[in-house]
Amino acid sequence: MLRGVAVAVIIALAPALASAQGYEEHHPGGRPPEVRGPHPGGPPGGPHPGGPPGHFMYHGRPFNPFHAEAFIYPHGWAYRRWAVGATLPPLFLAPTYYYSNWAALGVPPPQPGFQWVRYGPDLLLVNVGTGQVADVVYGAFY
Repeated sequence: MLRGVAVAVIIALAPALASAQGYEEHHPGGRPPEVRGPHPGGPPGGPHPGGPPGHFMYHGRPFNPFHAEAFIYPHGWAYRRWAVGATLPPLFLAPTYYYSNWAALGVPPPQPGFQWVRYGPDLLLVNVGTGQVADVVYGAFY
C-alpha cells in the first residue's frame, strides 16, 4: 500500500520537477519557452525530405524552415532529438557547429555564454561552459 502511494506521488510530481530543473538557473523568474516541431521523432532529414518545407514553431509562432547545406555528422554520430536540460558533448561546442544566422530564422540572439548550435535539422541554444541545452528549435532546417 505504502509503495503504491509513493509511486503515485512520484508520478504526480515528475513533470513539474523535470520542467523546472535546469531552466530556472538560466532564466530566473522566466517560464520555459514553448518549443515544438512539426515532426516529433521524425526522420533525420526533417519532415519533408525531397519535398516542400512546412514550418516550425518557436515560442508559439510559426516560422518557415531555412534551407541550409547538408549537415555532416561527425564519425560515429547520427541524428538524435536533443531536449532542454540535456548536455551536448564538447565535440559540438566548437565554431564549426555554431549557427550565427539566427536572425534569419527569427530567433533571438544568444545571451553571453550561450551559442546557437546546429545539429542536423534542429537548432539548439547551448551554454558553452556546461554544454547544457537551454532551448531547442526542432525542424529549423531542411
